[in-house]
Amino acid sequence: MSEKSAPTTGEERGEGKFPKGLVLRLFAYLVAGHLFAGFLYLLFVLGGQK
Repeated sequence: MSEKSAPTTGEERGEGKFPKGLVLRLFAYLVAGHLFAGFLYLLFVLGGQK
């Protein structure tokens, strides 16, 4: 058997990890997007009440 049977990760190939700024920006966009979606949902729920 060869020693290459284990799957290689990006770090082992030399590509490294995602840049820290990109991860933080992605997390911020996800949080902001969910807050905006929740706000729109609340507007439609409250606006649909009689």
